[in-house]
Amino acid sequence: MRLSPDQLIFWHHGPFHLNATIMYTWALMLLMAVGAKLITRKLSSNLLHAPWQNALEIIVTAINEQITEVGLRPPAKYLSFIGTLFLFVAMATICTIIPGYEPPTGSLSTTVALALCVFVAVPLFGIEEQGLAGYLKSYTKPSMIMLPFNIISELSRTLALAIRLFGNMMSGAMIIAILLTIAPLVFPVFMTVLGLLTGMVQAYIFSILAAVYIAAAVRTSKTKNKTDLKV
Repeated sequence: MRLSPDQLIFWHHGPFHLNATIMYTWALMLLMAVGAKLITRKLSSNLLHAPWQNALEIIVTAINEQITEVGLRPPAKYLSFIGTLFLFVAMATICTIIPGYEPPTGSLSTTVALALCVFVAVPLFGIEEQGLAGYLKSYTKPSMIMLPFNIISELSRTLALAIRLFGNMMSGAMIIAILLTIAPLVFPVFMTVLGLLTGMVQAYIFSILAAVYIAAAVRTSKTKNKTDLKV
């Protein structure tokens, strides 16, 4: 039993190798890019929409509402980043119905890469809202003593994002594999549905945590603007 798709090697030459994680990640990105192009090429503003457009509007509206509830406004500004995180993790799970496919999110390298994207995005959004000096100053609040603790918090939550997603996805795949080995005629359909549900939950948790971290980085500027308006 493989603990990670990293262990499945398709091609190897010297120090270079092509494993399942890389292969399935690029295949997934290609699938999402082509799918997005096909779905959005003939968008209609009429009352009668194609089924694909209806599904797309439901997804976009739901993500927008979640971003707004976290406190990020306007949500359209953050939709592309947070929505992409959610769709990538969700699609990585949905594609598990394809025989032989292993989700790249079952690899620590993939989850670390996703967490690093959040790690970079948080200060970028924060600096855009507050300016460089304002954002750096937020690390010293409520006092200068909190500077090392705020920095450690920033690093530890990035690690927690990666480990949480990796652990849940890997453990779920291992449990399904064990149960399918024990009772291959009883559990396949049930465990596949359970695995899809678990993956969708993880996609939601990962994206909503990213939104919460970004909201924390921009909230100082938002709060200040609201105070100025009241005055």
